[in-house]
Amino acid sequence: MCLAIPGKVEAISTDGAIRMGRVNFGGVVKSVCLEYVPEIEVGDYTIVHVGFAIARIDEESAQKTLEDFRQLGVLDEELAGEEEAFRRAASAPQSSCPDGSCPR
Repeated sequence: MCLAIPGKVEAISTDGAIRMGRVNFGGVVKSVCLEYVPEIEVGDYTIVHVGFAIARIDEESAQKTLEDFRQLGVLDEELAGEEEAFRRAASAPQSSCPDGSCPR
């Protein structure tokens, strides 16, 4: 699954020519590219998809969405670190035919 997750911008910096932010997703903090939302400022809430902030949203909407994701049990999955994501992928059932060409 690959959701867009709301988070609060805690800091903004420039990595070379790229505007980056430290975004807090209800306790999990990640580095996020802010290039697509130049109006974002520290303290704003944003929607983040695969490491890119894609829109600014209000705090009430962000908190409601985070709570909904928590209740659905998808927040931990979406915010898993690289090592955790690899661990989950390695323990998932493996297909002997990953391109889908095997008969069912």
